[in-house]
Amino acid sequence: MSPTPPRFPPLRRVLGRWRGPGVVLAAAGLILSMLSTGSASARAELRATDKAASSPRSAKAPVRVAEFVAECPFTHRLPDDPIVFPGLPGASHMHSFFGNDSTNAHTDLAALKRGRTSCSPTTDLSSYWTPTLYAGGKEVEPTGTTFYYLGEGVRDDVIATIKPLPPGLRIVAGNAKATGVGDPTSIARWSCLHHGEVNPSKDFVNCPSDSMLESYLDFPQCWNGKDLDSPDHKSHMAYPVGGQCPATHPVAVPKLRQVLRYPVNGDPARLKLASGAGYTMHGDFFNAWPEDEMARRVRDCINVIVKCGADGRP
Repeated sequence: MSPTPPRFPPLRRVLGRWRGPGVVLAAAGLILSMLSTGSASARAELRATDKAASSPRSAKAPVRVAEFVAECPFTHRLPDDPIVFPGLPGASHMHSFFGNDSTNAHTDLAALKRGRTSCSPTTDLSSYWTPTLYAGGKEVEPTGTTFYYLGEGVRDDVIATIKPLPPGLRIVAGNAKATGVGDPTSIARWSCLHHGEVNPSKDFVNCPSDSMLESYLDFPQCWNGKDLDSPDHKSHMAYPVGGQCPATHPVAVPKLRQVLRYPVNGDPARLKLASGAGYTMHGDFFNAWPEDEMARRVRDCINVIVKCGADGRP
């Protein structure tokens, strides 16, 4: 709606009973000045209104975290491990698999590409697996299964150079044969959902009744740039040192963080992994992301330090 122009009294009312050319000219000048001022004010108000109406709402600033995610619910259990025991069904302890539903002892990249996935986004055909958790001898599967791809762990200038994970890359994090919480090869971390007062530990923790048991596991993010696997399934990868990748493993790639939430709490004495105690927690990853999808997420989320969702967009 256009602003209402200012209303002024008739000139004769202003003049009243005064007469004479000087008085008339002065009064006329006063009225013209008032009209000019009012018109300028009205014009300014109209300009402000038009500007507000035509200006787009300011976009919400992106969150400055180098991240994209995949939510990959549990699919199946098998005593198989296509990385450690390829081609040998039943040779491993029991594993719980997430993501690609075709994973077994004979899995290779071609098989993963043909498989289906539980992941969101469905473009992620990768396979993720961990030792199965038991509570009182009964299998328990996580109801929260988030796999974060992060830039953290290295300096910002290194994040800008992070490269996509190559197709077929296999990584194992943690140690199924760890001997205790003091074993440096154990990188397990157990905690309680929404209960930070419970100190995290490499072994199972006692969570309150309104909580869930959480497992965090960070995979190495420095690659030697050549091998998709190695004899011990670890030597081709390394963790950063001092905010950068070591010279032996110069290629920085996204850090995979596996976060699993199990619907159990209370006395941890009844808990056991298929590999043993809580400190033997480990994770396996077999990359089957389409190259273009992985590259887009690294470029648009990781390199520029922007938090993205499962669709790979801020």
